[in-house]
Amino acid sequence: MKILAFTGAGISKQSNIPTFMERPDVREKLFRSYANTHHEEYNEVIKQLKANMNGAKPNDAHIALSEYHVPIITMNIDGLHKLAGSDALELHGGLPEDDEMDIAYSLYNKPVLYGDPAPNYQKAYEMVYTLQPGDIFLVVGCSFHTGISVDLREVAKARGARIIEIQEDAAHNVRKVLEELLNND
Repeated sequence: MKILAFTGAGISKQSNIPTFMERPDVREKLFRSYANTHHEEYNEVIKQLKANMNGAKPNDAHIALSEYHVPIITMNIDGLHKLAGSDALELHGGLPEDDEMDIAYSLYNKPVLYGDPAPNYQKAYEMVYTLQPGDIFLVVGCSFHTGISVDLREVAKARGARIIEIQEDAAHNVRKVLEELLNND
């Protein structure tokens, strides 16, 4: 049995990072067209995002996925999976480095904006296509608000994988689910 994790904002919420659903004022500015026409305002939004994430620490959900060596596809740009020791496939890139903040509006994949190509989407589909009947697609803190989120679930289901959703209290439930799955194997 193979486990593949797919994570979204809900996994990092307990690390005190607000979700984009909670911040529509930020979400509405994460468009390539906005970055291209409002350089200063866009850079300020990215500075705010980065400030929200500075000092954030991985919670036990991030740590458990790392400890159990679960491959991860993430929609998050917060870098917490990497801080926990996982090599996650970041669908939406990351944030600019400190010395890139003045040109944030011109960067691609830092983060991937609405209207940008998402170079890691194909890799994510390829990872999910390796699932087989009896494998687990562990979905942690992902809404159904993005096409990729819906698509990856559908592919996993079509491949015969069992989909386990953890939408609440990821910091406590991820380890519990992994222990149950791996101790009953």
